[in-house]
Amino acid sequence: MYDVIVIGAGPCGLSVAIECKKRGLTPLVIEKGCLANSIYHFPLYMEFFSTPEMIEIGGMPFTTWGRKPGRTEALKYYLSVARRYQLDIHTFEKVIQIKRGSGQFVVSTQWRDEHRSYVAAHVVVATGYYDSPKQMKIPGESLSKVYHYFREAHPFTGLEVTVIGGRNSAIDAALELQQVGANVTMVYRRSAFTSSVKAWIRPIIESAISKGQIKMLWDTEVERISMDEVEVCQAGERISLKNDVVFAMTGYKPQLQLLQGVGAAIDAETGAPVLNEETMESTIPGLYVAGVIVGGDDTSRIFIENGRFHGEKIAAHISTKQD
Repeated sequence: MYDVIVIGAGPCGLSVAIECKKRGLTPLVIEKGCLANSIYHFPLYMEFFSTPEMIEIGGMPFTTWGRKPGRTEALKYYLSVARRYQLDIHTFEKVIQIKRGSGQFVVSTQWRDEHRSYVAAHVVVATGYYDSPKQMKIPGESLSKVYHYFREAHPFTGLEVTVIGGRNSAIDAALELQQVGANVTMVYRRSAFTSSVKAWIRPIIESAISKGQIKMLWDTEVERISMDEVEVCQAGERISLKNDVVFAMTGYKPQLQLLQGVGAAIDAETGAPVLNEETMESTIPGLYVAGVIVGGDDTSRIFIENGRFHGEKIAAHISTKQD
């Protein structure tokens, strides 16, 4: 029997486990992918918006070569933190269900072809949202040439590429693709970039658009994707774009199935778990929520910078119960 089972081995989940261990609790972390799985699937050359000290966990300094850390540096850092605290982490093991019993929880998982069960006094759901891209629900979205994630630009040299979206992930993808010689068209439903665009990236993308290096279609919706075209609508006019590859950088949604399955309340308007923000406990006693999933549909409200502090609140509350 564990004191705490943490579902998710991202920075926020790891922070929960660390804070619990500091207080003498016995945590188990279960992760369906690899450690820091979301970061692992980020673009290869991605640079974080945050400076390193803003995404540190466990009180361990994060030293980087530049002012802002990259993907590889972050992976090495979070691995070193997990090793430093000797966290018990089960990777590539998927949690299927949480059941609430008498004063305890039973967490059911699948590892390869094996079904496992664990018992814990408390459970923390820190599953994030990066594995659940928002679907556009248009014809052709399921074609093999449509990607909801961007890794690197090299394979797409010389191709006709449509990037859907206008936030940081879409802009980063468009710039990298243009630099390797792809013919890039960005399609964005808004009339301008929002204030959330990285300050150092905005002048670069605006320059590329003004010079015609990247074609930009503002106030435009994608209606259909075929093997050689993308059909869009701009101000009532339908336009067909020659196309080889689509990157649908349309955002992601929280994974709430485990919480809903055990009966935790979800706010119908925001899609956020209903919880006590002082303790991060859900409407189910002993069941907590940490990390970006706390923000529900507003995926820009919680990120590593503020989500990493959820662990302290959760561990402190659990310790009070233990006393």
